Amino acid sequence: MIIWLNGTFGAGKTTTAGELTARVPDSRLFDAEKVGEMLWHVLGVPERDFQDFPPWRGLVVETARQVLDHVGGTLVVTQTVLVESYWREIHGGLTRAGIPVHHFLLHTDQETLVERIETDTKPESVEGRQWRLDHLADYQRALPWLRAAADVVDTTSTPPGRVAETVMSRVPAR
Repeated sequence: MIIWLNGTFGAGKTTTAGELTARVPDSRLFDAEKVGEMLWHVLGVPERDFQDFPPWRGLVVETARQVLDHVGGTLVVTQTVLVESYWREIHGGLTRAGIPVHHFLLHTDQETLVERIETDTKPESVEGRQWRLDHLADYQRALPWLRAAADVVDTTSTPPGRVAETVMSRVPAR
């Protein structure tokens, strides 16, 4: 099974994933961004986003399938996917592989997102702050299809542990 945490930068995906993997037995974090970073070494740095590389989408599906075949359990995926056709491709591939996918959109208002991004002190966050802020418009444009394709969880004033509990309560028992 996969619990996919979608949402823009600052929505709480990484923090929620940590809470989930601590609570969900036999679960592991799968950071699909690492697949994109691996592709940089082969295909070069993408013009816009590594998700634009078609191999990224197929490799995310195949990596998840092989990991689950090897260890079983649950993969908690933290990855912002804002292009609807990319999400359909990934979701379709996972479904064809027989992997149940529970897609959640962690959402908060624009003001809170900006505040979280601007006050994030992790070195990689400070370095990429403007890039993250520049992508908020892409998130706003994607919201209509995301709201239709995912189970929305508002993270504006909800502590991460409670967000994780909400996600867990919406995942059917296996």
